[in-house]
Amino acid sequence: MLPPPDLTGKDAVIATLLARISALETMVADLEAKLNHPRKRPGNSSVPPSQGNKPSGSGGSKPKGKPHRGAHRALHPEPTRKLTVPATTCGCGADVSGLTQSAQHTYDCVEIPPIKPDVTQVTLQGGLCPCCGKRFKAAAPEGLEPGSPFGPNLCALVIYLRSVQAIPLNRLRDVVFDIVGLEISEGAIVNILKASQSAFAAQTARFKQDLMAGTVIASDETGMRVGKKNRWLWVFHHNLTAVFLGNQSRAKAVVEEFLGDWRPDYWVSDRYGGQLGWAVKDQQYCLAHLIRDVQYAIDKGDTVLAPKLRRLLADACAIGRRRDKLSDPTLYAYELKLDQRLDKIMALTPNTPAAAALHKVLKKIRAHLFVFVTNREISPTNNSSERAIRPCTVYRKVTNGFRAEWAAELYADVRTAVETGRRRSVRAIDAIRLTLAGALIPLPV
Repeated sequence: MLPPPDLTGKDAVIATLLARISALETMVADLEAKLNHPRKRPGNSSVPPSQGNKPSGSGGSKPKGKPHRGAHRALHPEPTRKLTVPATTCGCGADVSGLTQSAQHTYDCVEIPPIKPDVTQVTLQGGLCPCCGKRFKAAAPEGLEPGSPFGPNLCALVIYLRSVQAIPLNRLRDVVFDIVGLEISEGAIVNILKASQSAFAAQTARFKQDLMAGTVIASDETGMRVGKKNRWLWVFHHNLTAVFLGNQSRAKAVVEEFLGDWRPDYWVSDRYGGQLGWAVKDQQYCLAHLIRDVQYAIDKGDTVLAPKLRRLLADACAIGRRRDKLSDPTLYAYELKLDQRLDKIMALTPNTPAAAALHKVLKKIRAHLFVFVTNREISPTNNSSERAIRPCTVYRKVTNGFRAEWAAELYADVRTAVETGRRRSVRAIDAIRLTLAGALIPLPV
């Protein structure tokens, strides 16, 4: 007679398999639940516009809107020359050359002269001194000393095309030859960039002092590739001054090193932890970022808290756009009403997990939402930082980053001069010229 089978080992295996099946069923349920979640896109999250897929349309153009008033090109404010042409005959053939005439039509004819390099070839003469028997040589004229053959205007053009227009070195060599008619090697372009480091670093140091003379700072950061490492580019700015830092980490130590012992009264940023806790008086969180988070909660089915909060934040941003037309007492009244509306929203009971998560966030940040209402120097959003850093993002996508650390740091300093110049109504090429000359970019008159 056979012995009874031992089921102890089988029971253990069955129990293990049942536990694994239960875990897998839970995992499948979670994945199926995620499939029903709305997709994060630029309109409801911080996903950049470049990663937002637009739905396919009909392919036709949108209907033509209401026609607007015609426009024409404005006349140049400082024409090179003016030409006044009097009429000699009328359309009927009569002689009108002796009559008093007035302006009937004024227009511009715009042209550029042929572009070619202006080359000064310097020969320093010398000889043998009959007195001491030593050789002598003429001193170089001022501004034409030996060294790099490229003048400041050409260097400014190369830096502009490389750092502002994101033209790669090999293409930049061809551009300079095709437009200027000058043969220049990639190595010479690199030498021009390296030689400008000290001038742009000094300009950045001056703008940093200007920035710290104020009371408000806004900031943001974006990724950059340096060599084989993922690094970050930061921007700190307010009003007419912007300072960029390249080849940085994303840690809070970057802000600490930039500020030193100084602290601003107010700080405007998104809710990233590295940008928080630096203001002496208060922090203003970006309402645009919060509006996108609220929209995501709406997309996930919240019908109680998020819709009301979205209207509240939109009304707050509208107040910020028209503060210049409102008096201080009116702004204080608006701030009180916004706080009261927020109190009512916070008293609502969330009905979805998305609403509960949003409610939890609001408890932490509600004191930093409406700081801008009564402080005219503060913006309700951090969009100015986004606009300042967008050219850097485009540059990263075009060039894929930098091979050397010094190039990333130089690019940040060039962006500092160009962005500050833009805010002060100075063209990018002129901002670069002033920086190379060691001059400060002036404030607008």
